Amino acid sequence: MLYLIKQGLEPKMSFKIMESVRKGKGLKEDMEQAMREKNVPDWYIMSCKKIKYMFPKAHAAAYVTMAFKIAWFKVHKPEAFYTAYYSVRADDFDSNIMIKGKEIVKNKIKEFEMQGNNLSVKDKNVLTILEVVNEMYERGINFLPITLKQSHATKFRIEPEGIRPPLNALPGLGEVAAANIYKTIQEAQGELTVEDLQLRSKIGKSIIATLENEGCLQGMMKTNQYSLF
Repeated sequence: MLYLIKQGLEPKMSFKIMESVRKGKGLKEDMEQAMREKNVPDWYIMSCKKIKYMFPKAHAAAYVTMAFKIAWFKVHKPEAFYTAYYSVRADDFDSNIMIKGKEIVKNKIKEFEMQGNNLSVKDKNVLTILEVVNEMYERGINFLPITLKQSHATKFRIEPEGIRPPLNALPGLGEVAAANIYKTIQEAQGELTVEDLQLRSKIGKSIIATLENEGCLQGMMKTNQYSLF
């Protein structure tokens, strides 16, 4: 567009030509005629007819700017970078592996790499996150345990000792269940039993089992019923 304006074409016509060419639609007769009237070279006109797609210059500038911003945070504010990165990829975050320490993460990476091109799309996504987790461990940043009182429903949190994963990072625990559990914990008055948690959060026994296996229910009474004997 800028080149055609410099050649003397009207800005509106220059814009129409740019849009048509970058979308792979080539040139219409009036476009080509306008270009020839301003002595636009033949090679340029022929190129416009052959181009199938062109990435918008403004988009390219925006992506490069964003890349610099992300790189700055990764170098100077690593906790903020990793927290944001994991939060937007929580669906592929496997707490059974990723928060268990550097060695377990490295072993899982090797296991995936040995499968080569046989990895599923899901496993490829997990591998990418594992590589980032391994990098984080190498930089001396650790994960904190997932707990009912300290973990958010869906967001990773920065704490002085490390990064606290959310409830939905637990396997089999989706966003809706995590949000219900988080809301119940926030609204609870006094001690909350496992039975209360299940009823108020409207979660099944499988999720209760997951929470129990992860140590999230430690110290909680199972029911409101007390035995006299």
